[in-house]
Amino acid sequence: MELQGKVALVTGAGSGIGKAAALRLAREGAMVGVLSHTDDEIRKTAQEIEQAGGKAIPLVADVGDDAQMKKAVADLVQTYGRLDIVFANAGINGVWAPIDELQPEEWDRTVKTNLRGTYLTIHYAVPHLKKAGGSIVVTASINGTRTFTSAGATAYSATKAAQVAMTQMLAVELAKHKIRVNAVCPGRIGTQITDNTDKRNTEEAEVPAEYPEGPIPLTGEEPGTSEEVAELVLFLASERARHITGTPVWIDGAQSLLV
Repeated sequence: MELQGKVALVTGAGSGIGKAAALRLAREGAMVGVLSHTDDEIRKTAQEIEQAGGKAIPLVADVGDDAQMKKAVADLVQTYGRLDIVFANAGINGVWAPIDELQPEEWDRTVKTNLRGTYLTIHYAVPHLKKAGGSIVVTASINGTRTFTSAGATAYSATKAAQVAMTQMLAVELAKHKIRVNAVCPGRIGTQITDNTDKRNTEEAEVPAEYPEGPIPLTGEEPGTSEEVAELVLFLASERARHITGTPVWIDGAQSLLV
C-alpha cells in the first residue's frame, strides 16, 4: 500500500490504460478521481475500485473543455482534500489521412483532446500539487517520438511529440516545487483505441518499411497489456521514482527500434 493517503487523478479512466492504471493505483491505497467524458463507463470504473475495497469518485468531463476540467479537479480536491498524483492519459487516435486530405476540423479535434486536454489537466492540477509536491505522468506514444511510419498519423504524432516536449519543459519548471513530470510512450497495447481510429486513404501516405520477422521483438505477435503500462505508471507515481523527472519511457517490447 505504498500510495496510502495519496490522491490521484486519472483521465481517460473508463477503459484501456487509464482504467488499468486507476485500478492499480487504488490497489496501492490511493484515493482516485477517475475521469472520462462517458458517464456510464466511468461509473463502472469507480464501482470496480470500491468493490475491491478502494476509494474512487467518478468525474465526467471533456478533457478539452476548460470549464469542465476546472470543475472536475475542484470536485476531486473538495472530496479528498488534496492531490498528489496526476495521470494525464486521455487521448484519441483521431483521423489518419494524407495531409492534403486531413481536414482542419479533424486536426483540431485531435489537438483539442490530446494536447489541450493534457494542458488543461496539468494546468488545474498544479496549484494543488504545489502544496506538497507530487508526480505527473503523461501518456505519449512511440508515434512522434521514435516511430514515424504510421501512415496518415500526422496530427496524432504531432500531439504525442508535443506531449514529450511539455513533459520535459515542465520537469524543469516544476522541480522547485518537488513535482516530478514523466511520460510513458506505449507501443502496440491491447486496447480498443485502434478500433476507434478513422483511417482514410492512408495508402497514399504510406512509405514501405522493412521489419524483421514479428512486429514486436520481445513478444512477436503479442501486444503489450494495459496492466503492464499501469505498473510503469505506478512506479513513476511512487517514491521509488523520486529522482526521475523529465523522462520519456518507451514501453513497447523494442517495437519502435525496428526502423
